[in-house]
Amino acid sequence: MKIKETIMLTIGALAFLLITGIAKADDKKITPKEFATSISEVPTKVSNFVQNEVSKTKEYQTKVWADQKVKNAEMWNKLKSLFKGSNDS
Repeated sequence: MKIKETIMLTIGALAFLLITGIAKADDKKITPKEFATSISEVPTKVSNFVQNEVSKTKEYQTKVWADQKVKNAEMWNKLKSLFKGSNDS
């Protein structure tokens, strides 16, 4: 066996050991009380999530629309100056 083959075999074995050794789950038992509590919190969590997303979307749209309004005004002024300049000559 050549050194190159030995190195490749070692790397392959190491990769196999790392892949199979890392994924270990914790055995946590969930009590009925914890389950009921987590289920009862779902509507509140969903509502809070939706409200936060709506708020973030409104802030983003306000910013983007204000920026676009400025850009459109600049573009309109450039177009007006182009057409105005072509009539003068």
